[in-house]
Amino acid sequence: QVQFVESGGGLVQPGESLSLSCEASGDIPDIVAWAWYRQAAGQQRELVAALSSGGSTSYPDSVKGRFTISRDSDKNTLYLQMNTLKTEDTAVYYCNFGKTYYFGPDGMDYRGKGILVTVSS
Repeated sequence: QVQFVESGGGLVQPGESLSLSCEASGDIPDIVAWAWYRQAAGQQRELVAALSSGGSTSYPDSVKGRFTISRDSDKNTLYLQMNTLKTEDTAVYYCNFGKTYYFGPDGMDYRGKGILVTVSS
């Protein structure tokens, strides 16, 4: 099994920054893709950042230029740097690890339990 420890969430004001971390441990298989999803109250889960083993990244227009996904392979840790946060970024954020390059509508092969990010003045 794969376990995740997610950290870095919390309450921030609009315009501020926040950095999320997700450390994986356990019996980790070969992973080729990583992602962060988020789910706001009453809304569907959405993909907000994707990273492939080749280094390519992808973001929806809603966060492009503000969010950056990265990883530390030595630490099995995935990061999400979020800048210029907006109230609409409020959601539970989930780290995802994938054995394939399939970024499903609800997530990938291995998913964290989620961490709450609240952007409010």
